[in-house]
Amino acid sequence: MSSNKRPIYKLQYRSLCTKQKIEESGKTSGVSTAAYFARRAAQKERVRILYRRALKDTLNWAVHRHIFYRDASDLREKFNANQDVEDVDRIDKLIAHGEAEYDKWRHPDPYIVPWAPGGSKFCRNPTPPAEIEIVYNYGHEDNP
Repeated sequence: MSSNKRPIYKLQYRSLCTKQKIEESGKTSGVSTAAYFARRAAQKERVRILYRRALKDTLNWAVHRHIFYRDASDLREKFNANQDVEDVDRIDKLIAHGEAEYDKWRHPDPYIVPWAPGGSKFCRNPTPPAEIEIVYNYGHEDNP
């Protein structure tokens, strides 16, 4: 198992312990356990999407791979710095701040793979119309 991924049972246990601590402190304000877990799942998905978009955008800014690797590790450190935050309202503020930073520093002219939609080679050689007959065995036609 890789070192940066925790087993799912540890994540569930950690979330349950956190939920119990919040309930014991009286800060739930009537929020059900299902609503809490649904909100946490949505937050985890937003963080995952933000990290992937920021990492892909880092490739647009980095000219060489050794520069990209340094920038990618710096980005990972920024995300890991807030990994242990448990307050859902603070997490929402951190996500909103991260999305604002991403929009602020997004590359104005991102790299597009040439054969992808929007790339320079996309649909360069479209399929020929159906009324055109293509002879693949040129010179060896069926002539009696």
